[in-house]
Amino acid sequence: MNNERLYQVIRFPHISEKTARLQADSNQYVFEVRKDATKTEIRQAVEGLFEVNVEGVRVVNVKGKRKSFRFRTGRQKDWKKAYVRVRAGQVIEDLQAD
Repeated sequence: MNNERLYQVIRFPHISEKTARLQADSNQYVFEVRKDATKTEIRQAVEGLFEVNVEGVRVVNVKGKRKSFRFRTGRQKDWKKAYVRVRAGQVIEDLQAD
């Protein structure tokens, strides 16, 4: 996979209380990824960009919420979330919660 595709697969990290707990307890990181990304592409992108060894990747398709915008009902976009488990003893320094 070329470098341009690596940067396109992972859009940005998903930061929340749950993801901070996952980082501390089970060495997992959560990313928002492209909707057409596969597990192997996500694995290659994380290993290539952050220089860690990935043990497993789980993918969740998140449905967009229904919202009302100025008296009109609308819907937010659907998106894809990837839970990435890295090998024990390895960390992604940029995403460490303090």
